[in-house]
Amino acid sequence: MKGVHMARLLSVNVGRPREIAWRGKMVYTSVWKESVEGRRQVRRLNIDGDAQGDLAGHGGEHRAVLVYQMDSYRYWQRELKRHDFVLGQFGENFTAEGLADNEVSIGDRFRIGTALFEVTQPRVTCYRVGMRMDEPRMAALLVEHRRPGFYLRVLEEGEVGAGDEIVKVAEGPERLSVAAADALLYLPGAAKEELERALRIPALSSGWKSSFEALLRQMMQPGSRTGNAGLTSAEQRITAAPGFRPLKVARMDRESSSVVSLVLEPVDDRPLPVPLPGQFVVLRLRPQADAPPVLRSYSLSDLPDAGRYRIAIKEEPHGIASTYLSRHLRAGDILDVSAPRGAFILQRGDLPVVLLSAGVGVTPVMAMLHALAAHTSPRLVWWIYGARNGLDHPFAREARDLLAKLPHSRSYVQYSRPVAADQLGVGFDAAGRLTATVLEKLGVPRESDFYLCGPSAFLEDFTAGLGSWGVARDRVHTEVFGSGEPITPGVKKVPRRLPHAPPGSLGNGPKISFARAGLTVSWDPKFQSLLELAEACDVPVRWSCRTGVCHTCESGLISGSVRYDPEPLEPPAAGNLLTCCARPREDLVIDI
Repeated sequence: MKGVHMARLLSVNVGRPREIAWRGKMVYTSVWKESVEGRRQVRRLNIDGDAQGDLAGHGGEHRAVLVYQMDSYRYWQRELKRHDFVLGQFGENFTAEGLADNEVSIGDRFRIGTALFEVTQPRVTCYRVGMRMDEPRMAALLVEHRRPGFYLRVLEEGEVGAGDEIVKVAEGPERLSVAAADALLYLPGAAKEELERALRIPALSSGWKSSFEALLRQMMQPGSRTGNAGLTSAEQRITAAPGFRPLKVARMDRESSSVVSLVLEPVDDRPLPVPLPGQFVVLRLRPQADAPPVLRSYSLSDLPDAGRYRIAIKEEPHGIASTYLSRHLRAGDILDVSAPRGAFILQRGDLPVVLLSAGVGVTPVMAMLHALAAHTSPRLVWWIYGARNGLDHPFAREARDLLAKLPHSRSYVQYSRPVAADQLGVGFDAAGRLTATVLEKLGVPRESDFYLCGPSAFLEDFTAGLGSWGVARDRVHTEVFGSGEPITPGVKKVPRRLPHAPPGSLGNGPKISFARAGLTVSWDPKFQSLLELAEACDVPVRWSCRTGVCHTCESGLISGSVRYDPEPLEPPAAGNLLTCCARPREDLVIDI
């Protein structure tokens, strides 16, 4: 067997999912495996007696069997100075003598017992191997030391048992080793030729193919090589320079009974960063001199410009920020304003554009409408808007004037509670609450780009309605200013609590502001990372490896700077941070 001498199956290890207490949480996992006697039947998705707890990250046809090598056991015993390992320690199903990660290639096929297997991908980085090893850094160490292990697909079901010889029956077509494939995704410096090689391997799992395709696309776009497109979403890679800049309130305009707009201009001669249509800025406000600053995000509503920004403020009866901005602010006052950020932006293309909004959610789509009108876009543009009545309808005349500049525009406005002064057919087109059912009635093309912004009930209704109507998910773009959905793989769900200061004595370190959660607390060095602080505050978070490998936790750094411990294997995109291994150097504002 080329490159591998006398490979043999030393142990078959299985485990059923169970709940494990970990850091105050319950984790549903089957990473605890036990060696079994005798022979076991290997089926398409599992070995008899084995199962996966988190099917989003583990299991499935391309991840049916996990392999780890005895040579790596010996390596980690030396490296970690430990001698307490048992077979199955690394969560693997097969413990093998031979089959080194730098010798086995993606696409290799092996006969073990009466079953036939194909190598599909390296191990997925996951915090749970760190749980099992009682070594939190383990997910990063496996990648950094080029010893990840790998998954097998079952081509022919059969029986296996400890002692079986492992016979290579076919070589992967590109001879790309497991270690090399793992490094392509997780370590910096991926080469275009290597990615192209990997994508020519039929056996490579679809998830890894998607990641490599994203990396390749990123390489083909000049100036876009910031962050890792194979690990992060496009939204995570749309970043802005950290920091706040003083801007002067040049003008305040009443747009409706409950909405006031502010025009902000530089206090010096430096141009402003030009926003993308639909982006927002964060304001750092100090309504009370002896209280922590208040952070609020406001969409930009005008034509993207380097000379001024316009934001719209909805007055809330008990809103600290909106009351301060609408009632106490005056022209000439100075505000701290972040650079424009956000991924809710108008995309290029030829498909019809549907701008769907309600209430003050009109703000970002106004910027999109301005951009389309400024270029006299030939695209079909649908303007669909819902308000309570004409008194509560901001930018009504402005929107009509912009739509008139577009050669192919359609408008539909619905008032839920029109007043006597509202004229049907003049200021609005129908009475009642705006719902997704209106789209089909109006003849809106299903093949369109949809942009949605408004109250949560409005977003839920239209998102569900578009999905059931058959609109592709990647054609639906939504803006949500609150915290996003958490990603906490394997952790048992508990009722969500409102964000709060961490239990116990308050820290006296730098101020940490979670902008979307609306919470500012002091850093305490008892926390190992900003992620741990956020969890202690019940701020919704996203993570997977917890050691700076997978970039699931990559978030926008609105202001401040951090240091890393451990250092991530690849740095985040400029203007972002990895919360799982970051600590503050100074006061921070984080976009979570």
